Amino acid sequence: MRVGFHSPLPPAPTGVADYAAVLLTELRRFGEVQLGARRADVHLYHIGNNPLHWRIYHQALAQPGVAVLHDAVLHHLLLGKLGRETYIEEFVYNYGEWSRPAAAELWAGRGQSAGAEVYFRHPMLRRIAERSQALVVHNPAAARMVKQHAPEARAEQIPHLWRPPPAIGEAERLRLRQAMGIPTRSFVFGVFGHLRETKRLPAVLRAFRRVRAQGIEAALLVAGRFASQDLERSLQPELRTEGVVRAGWTDPARFEQLLQAADAGINLRYPGAGETSGVAIRLMGAGKPVILSASEETSAFPPETCLKASPGIAEEDELEHHMVLLASARQLASEMGHRAAAYIRAHHAAQTVAESCWRILCECSGARS
Repeated sequence: MRVGFHSPLPPAPTGVADYAAVLLTELRRFGEVQLGARRADVHLYHIGNNPLHWRIYHQALAQPGVAVLHDAVLHHLLLGKLGRETYIEEFVYNYGEWSRPAAAELWAGRGQSAGAEVYFRHPMLRRIAERSQALVVHNPAAARMVKQHAPEARAEQIPHLWRPPPAIGEAERLRLRQAMGIPTRSFVFGVFGHLRETKRLPAVLRAFRRVRAQGIEAALLVAGRFASQDLERSLQPELRTEGVVRAGWTDPARFEQLLQAADAGINLRYPGAGETSGVAIRLMGAGKPVILSASEETSAFPPETCLKASPGIAEEDELEHHMVLLASARQLASEMGHRAAAYIRAHHAAQTVAESCWRILCECSGARS
């Protein structure tokens, strides 16, 4: 069986590229997998809401195969690539003629789409769901979104993959922290990856400031590239707060070092886009306790493996409470990290994920797995 593999790959600035690189290596243990193949027995497409996926999205419609939905909300991809009339017709295709006025309003207000919940309530999945032979999703929220748009579609829920990172010694970890000016005794929280509005960074910075006001030795490492210059400019005063350490987008090796330098991760996502965070999986796999947004997307993670903050008016208070708990009870934080790592090893191992993916590819091609 010959598989056509279609995805951005490193150094493309997207977590999907990192995921795809690992999966590509694992799938090649089972059979022939060719990057960008025009002809194959079955094609595997990696779809997200980043513009890098636009060509792949169209190819998946023209030559249907198995689509991995890294984001189940594709609204922003379509909004950014379609003209007004084409966008409205696509919205109507998804939600019916009665939705035409709503589509026009959403188009007119598209400048607020990065953080406005209404855009996340309309994933616009119907076309890719109806055309694909099967869709791979990573969490219950994404599976539900697919079925809402195309009840007859085949949606397979497979955990987001994880591969053990290169080991880093404690001495190297301390050296990294010292190089960033982080005091030895500080408990380091980290926010990593693509810094968009949905990662709730304003709430994180406010909660961190409240934690520091209690006299707790803590630092906040903010590592990644901002999705919006306006968002970055608006947060400049908070980013200069004492204890906040800023690192921009880095190469994969350096990024992994920064992950290892943290004591805990903060990975909020609201509104959710049906995605499972690869950064959260990597942090948990590395034995770090992580604070996540309480959502359908994160519902599979057992309570003993992570902490969750409720979106809404309680978010900042709960986030502060969780940060104080982890920084004050370091043994508890360590134990939670160990449980998180064990869970990720048991449920997210790259080889197991690849085996499930290969089975689906074989079934869609008619080949034997």
